[in-house]
Amino acid sequence: MPSVRPVRRLKPGFLVLGAALVALAGYIVFFGQAKPVAPKTPVTPVTTADVKRADIVQSVSALGQVVSMQGVVVAPQISGVLAFAPVKEGASVHKGEVLAQIVCDPYLAVLKQTQGALQRDQALLAAARLDLKRFETLSAQDSISRQQVDTQTALVKQEEGTVKIDEGAADAARINVGYCQIRSPVDGRVSLRLVDPGNVVSPTSTPGGLFTVNKVAPIAVTFTVPQGDYARLATASDGFRRDLPATALSQETGEPLARGKVAFVDNHVDPATGTVALKAVFANDDRRLLPGQFVNVKLAQSSLKGVLTMPVNAVNQGPKGAYAYVIDAAGKAQIRPIVTSGVEDGIAVVAKGVNEGEAVVLDGQMTLRPGAKVFIAKPRTPVDGKAAH
Repeated sequence: MPSVRPVRRLKPGFLVLGAALVALAGYIVFFGQAKPVAPKTPVTPVTTADVKRADIVQSVSALGQVVSMQGVVVAPQISGVLAFAPVKEGASVHKGEVLAQIVCDPYLAVLKQTQGALQRDQALLAAARLDLKRFETLSAQDSISRQQVDTQTALVKQEEGTVKIDEGAADAARINVGYCQIRSPVDGRVSLRLVDPGNVVSPTSTPGGLFTVNKVAPIAVTFTVPQGDYARLATASDGFRRDLPATALSQETGEPLARGKVAFVDNHVDPATGTVALKAVFANDDRRLLPGQFVNVKLAQSSLKGVLTMPVNAVNQGPKGAYAYVIDAAGKAQIRPIVTSGVEDGIAVVAKGVNEGEAVVLDGQMTLRPGAKVFIAKPRTPVDGKAAH
């Protein structure tokens, strides 16, 4: 018979140790966790600027297009071969300067013919007048009939008419010879040459002309303003009897390009758009404006003295209107409804809602909540005509 191994029993000491380990593990799991720490209130970094009193010049802005004060398409008045064009493309020219030359030999020949015919008929007229004088003397002596005198008188008038025709033909030929030289009709700037020398040109075959010459100094800018702005501008300029300053600004950079004044105001409001057309004139001595260029036009309207101002970046728009975040004495952001009366060069004119010296938030509004603690990332900078950033 097989032998039976005896069963080994755990000693009581090991059982007690195991129970103690299980109890310790349970204590750690259920009671050994650290107590949660209350989260700290977040602080939002912002930049601010002070509300300040300043003098503001209100203005009206509009989109304008530069136009030449006088633009001319230089086209040939006669037909012929274009001999040469001495002027350089893009050059500044003066009135009367030669721009191109048409081969003139055929027109000089015609001029000689008309001048010869004129001299011939002038001689015939002189002879007819002498004969008339003799006939009148003979008629007074009853040596010839009155009919002969009348016939000679009619012949003189006929020759006078022939001479006038010849004079007209000679003048026309002389004008055509003058047209052989194409001259600039105005002071201005020449465009690209549209026809090269060697081509046959004529008034009908070159409708686009040989050049265009644009007068660029002075130059004009045309634009429109809403009828409400027109009324304010009329008041500011005493019905446009006083000069109304205008500034042309670059659309890309906002840099002033030229300063001038309003020279024309239309006599009606466009019923389709509710706007009035105006034209401003600029000296443009430095040629920074060119016809066809788009610019922003700013018209000075009125001057406001000692008004409350703040950077336009601090103005926010909500469902109930404009508001700004104001930093209180405890360093917290508070919403303040405001009313603005205009914006000039990045500065908002505030009618009510804030007080002089209060700090308003420029950047960081998107993460702010009313009563939130803020950290001013940059020192407060006064508003001196431009928005602080």
